[in-house]
Amino acid sequence: MDVVDLTQPWDDNCPSWPGYPDPSTYFVKRLTDDKVNAQMLEIPNHNGTHLDGERHFVSNGRPIGEEPLDKLVTEGVVVDISDEVDEFGMYSKEDLLKQPVEIKEGDALIVHTGWHKYGYNAEEADVEKYFLKHPGPDLEFPDWCLEMNFKWLGIDNGSMDHPMNGALRTHRPDIAKQAEEKLGDLDELFPEDTYHIMHNKLFPEGMIHAENVGGDIEEVLNERVTLGCFPLRMIDVESSPIRMVAFRDA
Repeated sequence: MDVVDLTQPWDDNCPSWPGYPDPSTYFVKRLTDDKVNAQMLEIPNHNGTHLDGERHFVSNGRPIGEEPLDKLVTEGVVVDISDEVDEFGMYSKEDLLKQPVEIKEGDALIVHTGWHKYGYNAEEADVEKYFLKHPGPDLEFPDWCLEMNFKWLGIDNGSMDHPMNGALRTHRPDIAKQAEEKLGDLDELFPEDTYHIMHNKLFPEGMIHAENVGGDIEEVLNERVTLGCFPLRMIDVESSPIRMVAFRDA
């Protein structure tokens, strides 16, 4: 069996979601003084490859540590739509369904937009493009996800939602202006009742998602694999950094 790592490489230079604090690591023990090395790690739950839990958007949602392993390790598919999308682009279920791989009801679904190549430690690193200008789904996409009863979702950029369908529109009005020049009136395109629709519509139904997926994802594009998504087993915590892998027959 081959194991393919879908986790973004991480160090404490990894930027968090805009507006969130950055991580840090530092030594609390040194071999020179204590005959042992030990470090302290401070990391926001939404830094690097991570799994958004229900409680991220639902007050009484399931804590991340209670997500069952038979949900998080499951058959799924990595669908490549990188040829279909560009900056601020919007994709539809049709963009996924026309790719050369079968998407089945009950899968875990990872959408590959190609945006992982702009991650902070990639050769083409561009963190503004990565977090603020990535493509996102149209407003019908979450209904299709519910129809397909996906176990969970994943995306190779900063958010499963379109960057202009959330707080970034007001957080970075200069970027919103660029998006509006391309897409048209953002208030009409993303009405208030669709705010963070991939989070607000799906999380109450238990359909959560992983963000900042990356690593060696290009090795498994348009393949059916077993996907494993491993959050920390934390009590009363809304989300978690994860290690994500794809298992496939050798």
